[in-house]
Amino acid sequence: MHFSALCAIISLLPLVAIAAPHNSYSWVNPSTASAINAAAGWSTTSTAVAVPVPTTTPGTVSTTLFTNVSTTASTSAVSPADTSVANNETFIAELFVTAKAVDRINKFPNDASFKFDFKNPPAGTVAKGKGGFTVRSDRKAFPALIGTGGSISVGFLGPCGFNTPHTHPRSTEFNLVTEGTLQTQFTLENKARTIHNTLATYQMTAFPQGALHTEFNPNCEPATFVAGFTSEDPGVQQAAETFFGFDPDIVEAALGNDFTFEDKDVDKFRSLIPENVALGVESCLKKCGLR
Repeated sequence: MHFSALCAIISLLPLVAIAAPHNSYSWVNPSTASAINAAAGWSTTSTAVAVPVPTTTPGTVSTTLFTNVSTTASTSAVSPADTSVANNETFIAELFVTAKAVDRINKFPNDASFKFDFKNPPAGTVAKGKGGFTVRSDRKAFPALIGTGGSISVGFLGPCGFNTPHTHPRSTEFNLVTEGTLQTQFTLENKARTIHNTLATYQMTAFPQGALHTEFNPNCEPATFVAGFTSEDPGVQQAAETFFGFDPDIVEAALGNDFTFEDKDVDKFRSLIPENVALGVESCLKKCGLR
């Protein structure tokens, strides 16, 4: 084989890896997987956080690629992330009062403190519902972010999974689809038009800071997205929970007084609001046999 031909083949290998579908693995973390799988009916066949297993058969190339990735990740050659400083308020406070970045870095116990494992995340970082779950890495869960000005979350949506309308009060969100398809909507403010998009794998969109937005998986296969934030602590506020958290008379007035609420009525509405990530919409649920 000529050297030039060999170089051409080598140059294409990253593209083969990128093009391979992310549908040949399943992660199960005992601390979170049982509830997720019981609610969504997903398979649990390996280790770490549960990722829905699609019914489609992956190609030979992708099976080989992702089998190797999974095997490599499970060997002792790859050190685990150090979560000893995660959620450690005393340590985090110490980092905030350290004037120089070089001194702040030197306070971390080891190099693995700068690694975050979305398959085995620290406690309190998983938000789960019947339609999937999200894993966040903000500066509380991952103190190595302090001083960087950014953070990341990963969303795993099952068939018809619905990340219910919400805002991030302190950050813009850059949403990149890494598996499947997402339908997205956002509205920036009053009188602004609603922006609708359908994102295929490796397409992205941006949700401006404070904009009410949502993501929905319209298909019967799983979808995965990576959300980048322009804040170490972007925050999140679900719209429905916030609205029905107001006093009953405020809720009634906001709805034009066409509804009469007593405290028990509002409590009933609150109880009907699904945990995020939810299942929806009705047409998708019927299509995928979930209704």
